[in-house]
Amino acid sequence: MLRFCFVMLVLVCTNTWGQDGMANITAGEYRPLYLSLDSPLVSVPAFRLDKQPITNREFQHFVVENPKWQRDAVPSLFAENSYLNHWLKVSNQYVPNATDLEKPVIFVSWYAAQAYCQAQQKRLPTIAEWEYVAQASFTQKDGSLEKGYNQQILDWYAKAAKQPPAEVGKDEPNYWGVHNMHGLIWEWTEDFNSNLISGESRDDSSVNKDLYCASGSAGAVNPSDYAAFMRYGFRSSLNAKFTLGSLGFRCAIDGND
Repeated sequence: MLRFCFVMLVLVCTNTWGQDGMANITAGEYRPLYLSLDSPLVSVPAFRLDKQPITNREFQHFVVENPKWQRDAVPSLFAENSYLNHWLKVSNQYVPNATDLEKPVIFVSWYAAQAYCQAQQKRLPTIAEWEYVAQASFTQKDGSLEKGYNQQILDWYAKAAKQPPAEVGKDEPNYWGVHNMHGLIWEWTEDFNSNLISGESRDDSSVNKDLYCASGSAGAVNPSDYAAFMRYGFRSSLNAKFTLGSLGFRCAIDGND
């Protein structure tokens, strides 16, 4: 019996954890906040996701190899003036403070984040992928129904908003073996602005338009999921060139082979 349990544990770890800093995420479904309860679930194909947000150390390596993404070289079209403004100028180059190397890189635009991921033969995760992984608790794929779990996430968000980011990977990983999905920083997604209504009824037939008027959260899938409302509102306010002190990213890859 003990040997059987050990074998099962090895199989679970093999299916979930990658060997290159990425977690294997199996295919599944989730229902976005802004759809109605009778809307079909959104299918999320299998993919791989970085276990941790990209650090200042990792982004520095990218900048060294791609000088056009240096703080003083990026065109204003691709990043605001605050791009990497937490880095220090040393010998005509901007570098992160030595104490920040293992902290998540912040003050990066969507363009810079996407360029980094592409340089690693990766991409930014989609909203669906990010939310699918983020709904996991420490022990379940969907922790949204666990008592106190939504409140715990809100507490994390409140704490993160009041202090600079700490080092990555210091929290307990979730079901997928992924760290820092909540409570450290906000994160860019590939399609961060896709939640906006297009105005075309044929495109938006499944969108719950009550979310955009006085009824507020009354028509949402889960009106008590305030953390999801926060993420939804935050993403909807972003512009691709924004660089914020609470906004970083991680990368993804299609499939999990």
